[in-house]
Formats: sequence, C-alpha cells, structure tokens
Amino acid sequence: MADYRVDELARAAGTTVRNVRAYQDRGLLPPPRREGRVGFYDDAHLARLTLIGRLLERGYSLANIAELIAGVEQGHDLGQLMGLEEAVSSPWSDEVPTYMSPEELLDLFGSAASVEALTDAVEMGILEVDGERFKVNSPRLLHAGAELAAAGIPLDVVGAELRRLRRDVDRIAARFVEMTATHIFDRYGDDLPPAGDVPKLAELIWRLRPLAEMVVDAELARAMERHAQETLGEHIQRALDQGSARDTAG
Repeated sequence: MADYRVDELARAAGTTVRNVRAYQDRGLLPPPRREGRVGFYDDAHLARLTLIGRLLERGYSLANIAELIAGVEQGHDLGQLMGLEEAVSSPWSDEVPTYMSPEELLDLFGSAASVEALTDAVEMGILEVDGERFKVNSPRLLHAGAELAAAGIPLDVVGAELRRLRRDVDRIAARFVEMTATHIFDRYGDDLPPAGDVPKLAELIWRLRPLAEMVVDAELARAMERHAQETLGEHIQRALDQGSARDTAG
C-alpha cells in the first residue's frame, strides 16, 4: 500500500492540499498515520478523495456526501444509498426545456402577446431570459397558454388562474408526500434505514411519480366531467331553450 504525503495525495486525487485538509476537518477523510510530525496517507485515503470528487461533480453537497459516507461506514451499500438520494432529489418532470426567439413567441401568441404577459411568464418561471432569446422551462404550459389565448381567454386571466392552480397543486403534493413520510419514513426516525430497506424505499419513491399522476388525473377527470356538465351544460341548455322559445314565437 502506497504512502502519500499530503501534497502527493492531493496531486494524485486531482485536488488541492487545502481541500484535503478541509475534508479532513469535516470528517469526510480519516486522519493520516503519523510518524513524528509527518502525516502519511494511503490508497484508502486516495479512494475516498476520488469518491468525494466524483460526487461533487454530480452535484452533491458536502453535507450530502457526509451522509452517504456515514451510511457506508454503517454497512450500507454506497450505490444503493446514492440510488435512494437520486430518487428523492432528481427532477420529477420529464419536460425538456426549449428556446424561442421573441419573434417565435409573437407568432405563437399573435395579438394576445404583450409586454405584461411576457413579464408575467418570466415571473412565474415559464420563460427565462437568455441573451436575445428565451429559455422555455415548461413548453407544455407555454403551449397550453397559447391555445387558451387563441380560444379568447385573456392572458392575464390565464396567468392568474395558473397561480391559483399552483397553490392548489402544491397542497396536493405536500399531502401526498407527507402521507408517505409519516407512514413509511418516520419509522426510521433520524437514522438511515436498514441496508435491506434502502432499495425498496428508492423503488417506492420512483413509484410515487406515476402513482401521484394516476390519482390526480383520475380525480381531475371526474371533477372536470361534473363541472362541465353543471356549468357548460347550463349554458347549452339556456341556448337551446332560447332557440326553442324563438321557434315557438315565430
């Protein structure tokens, strides 16, 4: 097993002596073996530093890495722990952002386009200014808004309704996640779950995504059917009644 002085270790791991000492201070890296006043590191230290570097490149914070390392030291499999963390922290939307020029946005919205509507879309995060173009963070919302505007609904009304919808959906999502946390994750307290439970918990979190969509889609369809029949049906019935009355009067 090789011995490294701190500068040699840092060079082999592609990092700096300052980082090595910082990781050691945070408990991410075990202390070196001491011979007099000189500290010597070994291949296990190099492997740990390499792991830390890879995790940082993947976007993990030092706090996340400390939790993962603590789990490994308790006998957990690192791959399984990272899979659980990824299931929790990875994006839940499969939307792929696109880019549009101001001219393309104008073509999409036509006469409904306005500076106020554009500002509102940026404030809500649907659009993001990127130089001389716009990053469309949610193409689905943008095109839904364009279709509603084309149907005659003012964009300020669409924007206000989206804000209300977000508040409602946020409450639904919070209840769904809290239900899972209370009845499944809270049983472990503040400790990591046993190693054998980690893969099942990761799978459960991945399953929450389609399950939540299935529940919301089913309930939304049921509610839309009822309200469409009650509200739009009344409009149609009144129109039919008026037509019938005119025919009778004629």
